[in-house]
Amino acid sequence: MDAQGLQLPDHHQVVLDRFVAACQVDERVVAAFLGGSYAGGTADAYSDLDLGLITTDAAYEAFVAGRDAFIRRLGEPVFLENFDRPDNAFFIFADGTECELALGREGRFTHIHAGPHRVLLDKIGILAGAAFPRPEPARAEQLETLRRLVHWFWHDLSHFTTAMGRGQLWWAYGQLELLRLDCVNLARLRQDFTAGADGYEKVDRALPVERLSPLQATFCPLERGAMLQAALVIVRFYRELAPVLARTYGIPYPDRLDAVMYERLGRLCEAPPA
Repeated sequence: MDAQGLQLPDHHQVVLDRFVAACQVDERVVAAFLGGSYAGGTADAYSDLDLGLITTDAAYEAFVAGRDAFIRRLGEPVFLENFDRPDNAFFIFADGTECELALGREGRFTHIHAGPHRVLLDKIGILAGAAFPRPEPARAEQLETLRRLVHWFWHDLSHFTTAMGRGQLWWAYGQLELLRLDCVNLARLRQDFTAGADGYEKVDRALPVERLSPLQATFCPLERGAMLQAALVIVRFYRELAPVLARTYGIPYPDRLDAVMYERLGRLCEAPPA
């Protein structure tokens, strides 16, 4: 798949043209490609540019060390970070163009991207027939993720009840969000156990959002009564998902912990405000 016929907004096209030109004259670069929503045909007005670049094996370390200088050939960024990911850079230009640059080397590059791509430049034919498969988490890793979600939910609920009991509503509200996030991740695992639990990121595409509709009522005011009702809704949502998932994947469900923590929440709901 190449970049012929690709339609980009003007500001994205300018950056892409500069990227291709910079790669063309840089002897360290052997190939470049475009990924993300533009390559997948799902781009919209909010899409960023996902750029991939492959260097020679010999030049890779030096290129990574000097990548900021390469990026400045495309424009002057107002934001430039790698977030401790040595083969990535995230940057934003003054016109609002957002980009992610993934760096690979001639001998190892298929790990830097997942999904479709469009070839922008290929000096040695390295991208001919190349594929970037989407990695699937190991089953053991997914099972551990599920186990932690099933058990950690009650730890988050414990902090919620403690904060509510002390009248510390801001802390309690933060715990309420963690409880809701646990439920979103459980819903994602129920939809596709191999896809992972990525929280709210692109959740609208990961599963039918109506499955999360019971949680809508839990986005509540910072008020004691509303927060307690939200917690009850979240616990009911969790109880519909977690035991079934636990049984399906052979994870012991913490029935006794469930009973203890649910009783604590019930007492709090019945108690007068502190």
